Amino acid sequence: MSKLAIFGASGHGKVVAEIAELNGWSEIVFFDDAWPSITQLEGWRVNGVTDTLINSLHEFDAFFVAIGNNAIRLDKHITFELAGGKATSLIHPSAVVSKYSKLASGTAVMANAVVGAFTSVGKAGIINTNCTIDHDCKLEEAVHISPGANLAGGVKIGRCSWIGIGASIIQQIQVDCNVIVGAGAVVINDVMQGLSVAGVPAKRIHIK
Repeated sequence: MSKLAIFGASGHGKVVAEIAELNGWSEIVFFDDAWPSITQLEGWRVNGVTDTLINSLHEFDAFFVAIGNNAIRLDKHITFELAGGKATSLIHPSAVVSKYSKLASGTAVMANAVVGAFTSVGKAGIINTNCTIDHDCKLEEAVHISPGANLAGGVKIGRCSWIGIGASIIQQIQVDCNVIVGAGAVVINDVMQGLSVAGVPAKRIHIK
């Protein structure tokens, strides 16, 4: 591990960069479409925009996309892969990830998260701080499991869905694509594509 490009100079990017350092990456360079209004993120330099990174992917051992928005994160991840970049995943040393689980490229696993046996996580996923994902869960591409959320065994989460802080999902539930589960919600029924749910038990809500 030597030189890592991170796309997304944000708070999420800071956390990802620290995990990268803890995993032995010796040089980290950021890129962000807000450049040149942003040229520095704490102690890391920001070197350019999307096209800049595409044109310099050959200079890096790997890239990682650190953007909170699920759809944008996945889009950028695919863009850099198609341009010939090598994606990496980043796992905090305090996280517990079963040797029988599968994490696709571009996944971030934050501090104290737990990923159970025979769970799979699609590319560009975020497994955030102190969340738990039990056995036999299936998370599709660009899913974000927020801090403190808990998924029981056999849960399925569709592409680009977002599970809010402290939410809980009971066993064998299926949450479809592009769903938002509100903070602290308790999901006891399947959730259809594109819906937003909140509350205990979770019910459909309308977000303006």
